[in-house]
Amino acid sequence: MLSALADPTRRAVFEALPQGPRSVGDLAATLGVSSSAISQHLKVLREARLVMVRPAGNKRLYSLDPRGLADARDYLEQFWPSAIAAYSAAVSNARGDNMP
Repeated sequence: MLSALADPTRRAVFEALPQGPRSVGDLAATLGVSSSAISQHLKVLREARLVMVRPAGNKRLYSLDPRGLADARDYLEQFWPSAIAAYSAAVSNARGDNMP
């Protein structure tokens, strides 16, 4: 999942989808990338379960996949307690709370 978002163009495609479903052509025009390149990036994002596709007439519309987003959230949440603890310690140290 994280490796799918490592590429800057792929990340831009992913970040363009929260507003709603979009076609390959729309994404290509918005991002200034060829349709074939967008299709390749969408394939990687689909395989990582970060986007899903549905047919709409002669187009295919891509949107965020809630299943993959839930997996990503679950993965990142495991780091939350230690991140909060580190932040709390940094704030305490900055205020001098740990001085003898």
